[in-house]
Amino acid sequence: MTRWFSDRDHQILAAILMLALGLRLWGLNAPLWYDEITTVETHLRLPWDEMMTSYSMNHHYFYSLQAKLSATIFGESAWSVRLPAMLFGVGSIAAMWVLAKRVAGVKLAHVTALLLALSFHHIWFSQNARGYTELAFWSTCGMIFFLEGMRHPTLKTWLAYAACLALAVATHLTGFFFFAAQGLIWLFISLMTVQRVGPMHESIKLPIIGYVVGGMATLAFYAPILSSVFEVASTVSETSQVDVMQEYQNPIWAVLEAFRTILGSLGPFIGVIAVVVIALSLVGALQLRKQSRLFAPVIGLHIALTMALLLMLGMRIWPRFFFIDIGFLMLLIVVGVHAACRWMRGVATFLPAKTVFPAAVAAMTLLSVGLATRNYTAPKQNLSGAVDYLSTEVGYEARVYGIGVAGPLYNSFYDADWSLIETEEDLNDALKAPGPVYLVIAFPGRYFRVLPSMDAMADAGSLELVKRFPGTLGDGNVLIFKRG
Repeated sequence: MTRWFSDRDHQILAAILMLALGLRLWGLNAPLWYDEITTVETHLRLPWDEMMTSYSMNHHYFYSLQAKLSATIFGESAWSVRLPAMLFGVGSIAAMWVLAKRVAGVKLAHVTALLLALSFHHIWFSQNARGYTELAFWSTCGMIFFLEGMRHPTLKTWLAYAACLALAVATHLTGFFFFAAQGLIWLFISLMTVQRVGPMHESIKLPIIGYVVGGMATLAFYAPILSSVFEVASTVSETSQVDVMQEYQNPIWAVLEAFRTILGSLGPFIGVIAVVVIALSLVGALQLRKQSRLFAPVIGLHIALTMALLLMLGMRIWPRFFFIDIGFLMLLIVVGVHAACRWMRGVATFLPAKTVFPAAVAAMTLLSVGLATRNYTAPKQNLSGAVDYLSTEVGYEARVYGIGVAGPLYNSFYDADWSLIETEEDLNDALKAPGPVYLVIAFPGRYFRVLPSMDAMADAGSLELVKRFPGTLGDGNVLIFKRG
């Protein structure tokens, strides 16, 4: 442990991790959003032995077990059910630093870790009671062991890889995609070398052991709900096909939405920024091919494989399914910027050689700080704010309706006792009777499409927008309309 206090590089890492911890503790107890509340109601409040009786796409099983333990110890609250996500968020930065140091050197590892600590997305998911930061942690550790195992195969390394595989997929099934991408690369290399080294060579035999052990552990974890997993997977495309938000199944939408979430609405500039960032990532990938020839191919194949499998299954392509790549892509971008700065020094010889990259790092840091502040301007989704407002500002004679999927949560989680509206017919019935009516709509982008007549009435002024509760979640505003 004394190394952490005497080694300068580890002191820098420790300072970055302390910064990351502080940024993730700040606002950890903000109101829960829809998915988090659903997790609490449908799983965390169940007895331990009933938490794995059926499969749900909304449920991150291994994470939920940890969140339930945290809530049991500290009491149920927003911060306690998010605590594991916060800890794994900080841990994933440390793991990424270790990986980046191995493939790109300690200087770029420091920059990558700092930018992750300040990242809007990384902070957001570290304060989200879901398993995405945990998935990123196990995947990053898995990448470390995969690269090490491919270079110097030992049983210890591949068993550690097996543990990461099992723990990642136990957290969320999409973790399989990442380890499958690595498996395909290993398979390709093995087929190219098996005649030269033989099928019992350690580079072939030990990875097989790792995948078999990891796969068996994963099957054992999901054994109680395996039939339910297949049932849900076979029917998920049916709901996607009738979804009014068809753009959610478009890969280009997923890429642009990730940038919109970070940068806000910048119109056509979003596409330009996306192209620049992707170009820097490709430059970084080319730069790393000598230090770690498998790193970038794993990332590229994982993204392509995930897109292909989601499309094949007819699932929505949420940007969060690629959150585990955030650290890897950040490293590629940093390496790309470093290479661009070297090129710039060669072209613009009048620039001081030792200041170009530090200036670029300072600019990226300032930009990240500015973007990260959005995490603290509003909750992810302020469902509780709407309940509090109506309970204090509206008389008992008014009728209140909760609209869409969030409607039942107002009653079950907040004891609101509101009526529900899910269809145009429900809306028409609610507005037939005279007197004041309040309509509370979460995910307005979606439900204005489901209820086009409500959208038309809002545009015409027959429904008055009396309160807007902003949220950092995509389509995360909560709106209250009044019909007098």
